[in-house]
Amino acid sequence: MKAFYNGTIFNGDGEKYEGQALLIEDGKVKQIVKEGDIPSQAEKVDVRGGYITPGFIDVHTHLGVSEEGIGQAGQDFNETSDPVTPEVRALDGLNPLEEGFQNAIRTGVTTVQVLPGSANVIGGEMCTVKTSGSIADHMAIAAPSGMKAAFGENPKRVYGSRTKKPITRMGIASIFREEMYRTKEYMEKRKAGTTDFKLGYEQLAKVLRKEIPFRIHAHRADDIVTVLRLKKEFDFDLTLEHGTEAHLIADHVAMHDVSVSVGPTMSPKSKIETSQKSWHTLMELEMRGVNIAITTDHPVIAIEHLLVSASKAITAGLSEKTAMKAVTSNAAKHLGLENRIGHLASGMDADFAIWTDHPFHYASTHLSTWINGEKIEPTV
Repeated sequence: MKAFYNGTIFNGDGEKYEGQALLIEDGKVKQIVKEGDIPSQAEKVDVRGGYITPGFIDVHTHLGVSEEGIGQAGQDFNETSDPVTPEVRALDGLNPLEEGFQNAIRTGVTTVQVLPGSANVIGGEMCTVKTSGSIADHMAIAAPSGMKAAFGENPKRVYGSRTKKPITRMGIASIFREEMYRTKEYMEKRKAGTTDFKLGYEQLAKVLRKEIPFRIHAHRADDIVTVLRLKKEFDFDLTLEHGTEAHLIADHVAMHDVSVSVGPTMSPKSKIETSQKSWHTLMELEMRGVNIAITTDHPVIAIEHLLVSASKAITAGLSEKTAMKAVTSNAAKHLGLENRIGHLASGMDADFAIWTDHPFHYASTHLSTWINGEKIEPTV
């Protein structure tokens, strides 16, 4: 057992503790206790007036499948042989030795979701991994953690340039809808024993059985509305990814009980559908009780700037409490992993980081990152 004391503890749920200690044992958080109640057998770790936060979580990255600094050789996140590729899995393309994982550790990011890209209407399964390790299978804590789909400019651009469907937003929706009906038909035939195994439909069937959610890329307001229409039509679980214009239809989004990952807000407005990009999106959704997470969309914004993104949201008007939750407990809820990560509470994974100062302060220095109760030293 270790006891981390003489610091300020953020628990990830918006609470802050002083004069208390974080106890960890066997890779889990044991509890937070008053410093005077630290068990005698505990190994004491003095954080010297520093700050302890839950390990940060980025819910939408391409870490390890869209690698930095090596060009096309590291681009393994868009299987553009067809606009419908539910059979592919991000885990199979993930390179744990990409330097981005080490940069994540250096900045207190302990968990990331790794998604296929947004070239395809249906892009394949994603996975959620801890940022420490060299074997993807050992790093994974949810595989699959969802099925990727994308609406808007990206599928139009990729396939429209080949004069191949989808060329329009109508085409995107029709492809998606047709695949849902084909999956339903496949499920019925498999049950009756009248069709052969097909990997893509098996993986889409997980969505219709609500074993995993669809996580759907949508920037423009009308694309978001289309996605919500399809959610109602086919009754699947959903998270909205990016949600750039969600502030324009915030009441409508709030009616549909979906979580939204917002970002990468620090990047330029690189295309028409991101022309309304604003930190205001976070505030409008927060006011309506929508669960929000902040994302870098690494490598669009490098993973080491997740905390900077949260800090910038505060300067734009987001509450400090919500900004912290957007990269801890809210992010965990977005992933459906709120019973394991994102909080410093009894029974949770002992994933946390220690800082010299308040982590949102520009001069705060990262001291250490702990994953599953082990101190992790970056290797590059």
